[in-house]
Amino acid sequence: MTDNQSESGRLPWYEDEQFWKVFAPYLFDDYHWDIADLEAKQSAALLRLTVPAAVLDTCCGVGRHSLALAGQGYTVTGVDRTSAYIEAAKGSASAHNYPIEFVQTDMRSFSRPAAFDGAINLFTSFGYFEDEKDELVFLGNIRDSLKPGAGLVIDLLGKEVLARTFRERDWHEEDGAMILQERRILGSWSKIENRWIVIKDGEKNEYVFSHRLYSADELIQLVLKAGFGRAEAFGSLTGVPYNHTSERLVVTAWK
Repeated sequence: MTDNQSESGRLPWYEDEQFWKVFAPYLFDDYHWDIADLEAKQSAALLRLTVPAAVLDTCCGVGRHSLALAGQGYTVTGVDRTSAYIEAAKGSASAHNYPIEFVQTDMRSFSRPAAFDGAINLFTSFGYFEDEKDELVFLGNIRDSLKPGAGLVIDLLGKEVLARTFRERDWHEEDGAMILQERRILGSWSKIENRWIVIKDGEKNEYVFSHRLYSADELIQLVLKAGFGRAEAFGSLTGVPYNHTSERLVVTAWK
């Protein structure tokens, strides 16, 4: 079992390559591949981008949105710290003959001053770090990498949404595997702890990890603290208002 940090104290959970390999088939299933093109179009619209604008895809994973954006004509750079994901993304880009640049590094270490017309951070890929100062470094590097007037889109599960839909546990079967998810709220709703168990072909993989939760106002205040000039919250990538019926929290932040 892997907790937030391995027993030897080596790695935080988000740096554990094995975690991402085990759960890749379920994080990036057919459904999530199918909606990537629409999500890319919606993100580009929120950022008011036109082809061939330069887009930074942060925490790009296996490159779902990078590939979609490149297919729509954008110039794309994808960044992720998981080497297996970057290699998979490179293979997909090569198969499609898309000239996407994929960089294997931590976003806390990536910055290209004024290089991009827009940036995206989708699929709850924010709030992983133990110290919120690291979240500010993450956001600051994105801000520095944007051209003046350019924007960032963050898409995650907002605290208000989770409070309405919270379930302590659920399970389902997928691709011949049984997947169990258990959750508990920590620190007065500042974090959520997740316990994921996958049982397939007689093998059990279990991981416990936690990440930060943000309300719309908390996330807006954080991006402003990171140096963005203005920010706004929406209830989805379509740009609808963020309210009691929203299923996602989407924040746009402008340099």
